[in-house]
Amino acid sequence: MKLVFVHGAGNSSLSFYYQLRHFRNSKALDLPGHPNGKPCTSIDGYVEWVRGFNTARRYKDVVLCGHSMGGAIALRYALLYPDEIKGLVLMGTGAKLRVNPSFLKQCQEPGTDNADWLKHQKSSYKGVESDIYRVLVQRAEEIGPQVELNDLLSCDRFDVMQDVKNIHLPTEIICGDADDMTPVKYSNYLTENIPGAHQDIIPEADHFVQLKQYQQVNAKIDQFLQRFK
Repeated sequence: MKLVFVHGAGNSSLSFYYQLRHFRNSKALDLPGHPNGKPCTSIDGYVEWVRGFNTARRYKDVVLCGHSMGGAIALRYALLYPDEIKGLVLMGTGAKLRVNPSFLKQCQEPGTDNADWLKHQKSSYKGVESDIYRVLVQRAEEIGPQVELNDLLSCDRFDVMQDVKNIHLPTEIICGDADDMTPVKYSNYLTENIPGAHQDIIPEADHFVQLKQYQQVNAKIDQFLQRFK
């Protein structure tokens, strides 16, 4: 299996630092604009970019793994091109991603030199091990609030609640029990409506579950991959 990891709004491939170290045959993408190039303006736009990336590299037996906005991209990919992937790993995401207006405001009013916005970024990474924390903050500065705002607006328009029942791929759903951005009820809905989906709720974990409880997340993905052997 080829694991292809797709990051969330305003993030980058660094959010899968510990997954790349653990899974040998894996690739984490930097979506356009994160930080290089121009970001796409819709989830479907990102889907087409990811599809082009996979096709150009002739990836086979792809398991698409998405966190947050990346999960939305993975869901749409599965609905549009189900024959091109073997399975899904969905982390901290949902079938509908309405964004709290306070998060939009933080991007729209980032403060002098983006200081207020950056303070929020730092707080969201609190609890990440120091070896990667500094790099995550530096990459966030490079990406900036305007790209994150673009992504969050794309998420806010995303809604496949009536469609996920049509996904017939092996699906692993992971969520932190303290995730306040994409709460457990979002994962519950996916589990209840994607036929055969399996869910794991990670205790004492927030939205960045794959960074802060990476050992548990990696173990759950390992268990899921046993289905393909």
